[in-house]
Order: sequence, then structure tokens, then C-alpha cells
Amino acid sequence: MCGVEYRIKIPPCQKIDAPGRQENSRLSETKCLPKTTTYCGFFCLTPKEPFTILSSIFVFPNIRLCLGWEVSEMPVTRLFKYISLFFLLITLPTACGTTKSMTVAATASLLEDVARASYKQSDLKLIREGMPSYLMLIDGMVEALPDNKRLLITAAQSYASYASAFIQDEDKAYAITLYARAKTYALRALEQNGFKNPLSQPFDDFESGLQKTKKKDVPYLFWTASCWGSWISLNRGSMEAMAELPRVESMMKRVLVLDEAFYYGGAHIFMGILEASRPRIAGGDLDIARGHFLKAIELGDGKFLMTKVYFADYYAKKAFDKELYISTLEDVLKTPADIEPELTLLNSVAHTRAKKMIDEADDYF
Repeated sequence: MCGVEYRIKIPPCQKIDAPGRQENSRLSETKCLPKTTTYCGFFCLTPKEPFTILSSIFVFPNIRLCLGWEVSEMPVTRLFKYISLFFLLITLPTACGTTKSMTVAATASLLEDVARASYKQSDLKLIREGMPSYLMLIDGMVEALPDNKRLLITAAQSYASYASAFIQDEDKAYAITLYARAKTYALRALEQNGFKNPLSQPFDDFESGLQKTKKKDVPYLFWTASCWGSWISLNRGSMEAMAELPRVESMMKRVLVLDEAFYYGGAHIFMGILEASRPRIAGGDLDIARGHFLKAIELGDGKFLMTKVYFADYYAKKAFDKELYISTLEDVLKTPADIEPELTLLNSVAHTRAKKMIDEADDYF
């Protein structure tokens, strides 16, 4: 018997066309099927590639989805829910006999594609409403594939991005919870990438381990430090959390050595915020912070607008330079959010924050 059964309706001799497939692919050929055909577990026309039909028709913002439902157009928020159901189905026993080993690479790749597609969206409400379903999907896939480092780092990025873009300014307690999950996933990814016990090993051993990392390790170092640092920033009243900051700082400094341009100069942004946030008596230096921010703007070619938002918020405000503060934020608003397609979402967030910061400028200066 089938472990899971659903129906997909295909009229007789209807061509099943999945964009991106080769002409000789079975999914591009005309299939003469009964008007209603029942498949077991999941779409089995290509049993060796169970994720192909899903990934090949993945087109934002409207998705053509053909997995137990009639082919239709649907918005992203509904798509997240249907994909979640799809993955629930395939984790159950099926007559097609699939195994986890067949789906590991495709799963991680698909979730990365979903994340990249969401970053190209400018509709903040749409993404905000869809993200909880996507995060639940990621949690389920990590549960099924706990050692997949690509999946783990994607999960970490997703939780941290959701917290930063939509939650942190409204609900600090919930943001801490989200960043904690991001931190946990990121540390697990780092360990799967070969860096053992980053949280618990002696600091000298930690530093020695960092010196052995190479440029290929930068994504795992950067995103782990970013998620970890964000969690610490909201837990400044915790001595335990603050005691972990030197490890995060060392990781970001290692990123600067290996590839300072990674993620639009992200390590420079981090160090700029860190230097500007520290009191001078604790080693903070606004001039050093300014240098990091300007370097990040240069490396990102001015396209990552959140860099300028942070520059205004952490440097210009602390330097009591209202003219620089306003001009920097006005420059953000003048720059199209889609100047770099993959930054559209975050640049849209930057526009929203820049407007709010300008409106509130007189309250500070």
C-alpha cells in the first residue's frame, strides 16, 4: 500500500512542460495518461530525481506548482505552506522507495533557491507573512538532515535575517529567541565544516583553529560570527553572553584577513558597529569605526544600502554630525532598492529604516 496517497489531474495526452528541462526529458514529453491518475507518496514520473519537478518550476513571485494539486498560479505565502506539506509527505514511507541520501543535495539546494528568491522581493509584507512557514520548513528539514552544513547555514541566515529585518525593532524578547536559534544552527554548521567545539574549547585553542581556516571557510566563519554577534548584542546584560564576544571578534578579524570583500564587506560593517558601540574607555574608537564603514561602502560599491544606514546610526549619530547623518540617509532613499537584485529585500528594509530615522532626527540632535 502507499504510505501517502494524493491525486494529480492530467487530461489525456496533455503535454507536461517543466521550464528549464531538456527537450528529451520525460517531463517535457507529451504524456498520455488517464484523466485522473493516482500517484503514491510523491510525483514519481522521475523517481531518480524526486525534487526536480519542484525546483525546475520555481519562479517568483508566482509559482507554477504541480504536486498533488492542479497546475495553478499561487503567491509566495501559499507556496511556503504547500512546500512544507510536500516535504512532510516525502519524509513518510512511500511506495516509490526514496531515501534521505537521494534528497540531501536537492533539499539544501532548493532551500537556498527559496532564500535567494526571497531576497529579490521588495514586498516586505509578503515576505514577512511567508517567513514563519519557511522557517518551520527549515526546522523540519534540519531535523531530517542534521549534519548537512549547507542546510544548517541556510537555516542560520534565514532566522537571523527574519529577526533583523522584521522583529528586532518591535519585539526584543522574540528577536533574542530567533537569534538564539540562528546561533545554534550556525555553530552546528561551523562544526560540520571542521571547526570543532567553537563555543567550549579554550580560547587559545580557538585562536589556533582560526589560523588554520582558509578562504573556502569564510561563509561559515562570517555567518556564524554574524548570528552569534547579533545574539550577544541583545544580551548585553548577560556576563555569560559578553564573555563570548572575543571569539566572535576573532572570527570577523579572520574573515577580514581571508576575504574582506565577502558579503559586501560585511566583516567591516560588523567591526564598524563594534568599534562605535564600545565606550572609549573599553577600547572603542569612532575613527576606526568610520574607516570600517567607508571600506564596506567601497567594497559593496554603494549597493548594499544597510551599510549606509548603519554608518548613519552608529557613526554619524555618535559623532553628533547631523549633516552627515541626514545626507547619508537621503542618499539611501535616492538609491533604488533593486540596484542589486539579490539585495532588493534588504535594501527595501534600508529604505524603511532611513525614512524613520530622518523623521526622528530632531529627537536626537
